[in-house]
Amino acid sequence: MVQASSHAESGQGAKRSLGLLIAAVGVVYGDIGTSPLYTLKEVFSGAYGVPLNHDGVLGILSLILWSLLWVVSFKYVMFILRADNQGEGGTMALTALARRAAAPYPLLRKAIIACGLIGASLFYGDSMITPAVSVLSAVEGMGLAFDGIDHWVVPISLVVLVALFVVQKHGTEKIGKLFGPVMVTWFVVLAALGVHGISQSPEVLKAFNPAWAVRFFVVHPGIGVAVLGAVVLALTGAEALYADMGHFGRKPIARAWFALVLPALVLNYFGQGALLLQNPEAARNPFYLLAPSWALLPLVALATLATVIASQAVISGAFSLTRQAIQLGYIPRMHIQHTSSDEQGQIYISAVNWALMVGVVLLVLGFESSSALAAAYGVAVTGTMLMTTLLVAVVMLLLWKWPPLLAVPILLGFLLVDGLFFAANLPKVLQGGAFPVLAAIVLFALMSTWKRGKQILVERIDEAALPLPIFIASIGVQPPHRVEGTAVFLTARPDAVPHALLHNLLHNQVLHKQVVLLTVVSEDRPRVPVHERFEVEDYGNGFFRVLLHYGFMDEPDVPLALTLCPLQNLDFSPMRTTYFLSRETVIASRLEGMMRWRSNLFAFMLKNANGNLRFFNLPLNRVIELGTQVEI
Repeated sequence: MVQASSHAESGQGAKRSLGLLIAAVGVVYGDIGTSPLYTLKEVFSGAYGVPLNHDGVLGILSLILWSLLWVVSFKYVMFILRADNQGEGGTMALTALARRAAAPYPLLRKAIIACGLIGASLFYGDSMITPAVSVLSAVEGMGLAFDGIDHWVVPISLVVLVALFVVQKHGTEKIGKLFGPVMVTWFVVLAALGVHGISQSPEVLKAFNPAWAVRFFVVHPGIGVAVLGAVVLALTGAEALYADMGHFGRKPIARAWFALVLPALVLNYFGQGALLLQNPEAARNPFYLLAPSWALLPLVALATLATVIASQAVISGAFSLTRQAIQLGYIPRMHIQHTSSDEQGQIYISAVNWALMVGVVLLVLGFESSSALAAAYGVAVTGTMLMTTLLVAVVMLLLWKWPPLLAVPILLGFLLVDGLFFAANLPKVLQGGAFPVLAAIVLFALMSTWKRGKQILVERIDEAALPLPIFIASIGVQPPHRVEGTAVFLTARPDAVPHALLHNLLHNQVLHKQVVLLTVVSEDRPRVPVHERFEVEDYGNGFFRVLLHYGFMDEPDVPLALTLCPLQNLDFSPMRTTYFLSRETVIASRLEGMMRWRSNLFAFMLKNANGNLRFFNLPLNRVIELGTQVEI
């Protein structure tokens, strides 16, 4: 019986592992999995001057192969996936980890925050470019099947993309179950097409020898670096491996890469290369021309579905990144809607969704083709990769405390390759790549202004704040009228009297019998266990200090948390508890702190922020807001 039970458990474990692997293929590898649609087409488009001959094709294939092995296999899968923040990955999680490691070094902490914000800002640019270029490249295949319908490519792409954003609010729980099987089918088809092409011209397998990549650089020194701006398109989506680690864990992501994704990608790129050796004219769209004519329409349909899945993964990543940034204090609080009762990671943020949709639509209308958009693509991808390397360097040296003799050579290798890719993409800024750069600059200004503005706002409030011990002592000397129930005052400062409390006492001349001064503390870790969530202190005279600790992946639910408060004599029953909030109106002034335009920007952002009420899930009919004006 024990043996049978163990066999059953092992069978269930194997089934679960296979399910995670298939799910990882669907969610994690959608972006990089659709790169064969446009990478070689862009390389041999003529813009880079790459010779479309035997040596040129083998050189490019070798560059793509070894870029995949070095950047994705070694850097991300085997190395950076180990830099997890309690199981979570991504730019903001890595920033929190690096910031914790650099705690004794204030200047380094500021540099880390800047790198994290730049990486996050570039990711938002990537979240707009990926859906646009992927869907456009898939729909463009219809032009090969039907003559004279090229002018329908943009309208059809817009319909597909707008529909994708419209259905976001319904969640991806049901359609997400199809992601894995569809993407597994996609990678099997990629591999099959590649094998078919390689069988026609097996000599492309020589490109496994890295000497062909080196030879390409030696023979074409000017073109060599520039063409990396197109080769990097084969790496788009590598950042998703790290960002989605919290959903699946490191092992399923790594196994899916080595068992299916990497072989399928390499086979397809080599198959396209074999086609180009036989027919250089196929450079106009080597991916679709690799397929037999009878399979073209089914392949277009499958590619469109695959690009929609790739777009979905990036959009979901933008939602997750936004939630992390909100919890860490870099973005104003927004209403976060959960679209699944089972999966915590499936969320929807309306403002982010519609902002991304507007950006995607403008990109499609402005660039009109995947080739034109490819120029804008590499800047965001390589910039994010470079920031990730800089952040993980801090983690390696200060947190993991790796020996410099071991860590420095590895990091220099990462920085050299990332630096070459980034330098190769810099000229693209003048060829359409300005969009992600401008988007990143705007988002960086918004996030840094919000963070700095909140700090200054707290400092200004503190200047006029009344110390809590003095206030409680004065209450004991001249007690006001006390009324039944519990008043919860939300405040950012645990040692000062909230303005809302002073205003309530001044205007209403009463205090509740139980007064709770509540501060929500955001930690640098993803989640805080329930037993570590509370810090409770009884000041006497009916006053209590409560600190609620949340991680950047936790959902703050203040009423629910208070019902679990360990202090038994506190009564948080719904009909006896009133929540008091302070709403600050910021007035830009010439006081030191921020430039005038940033003060005005912060005032505008604060005025239009959702505030604490919905973010903390406070009951609408039990909340009282009291306002005050603050000059910054």
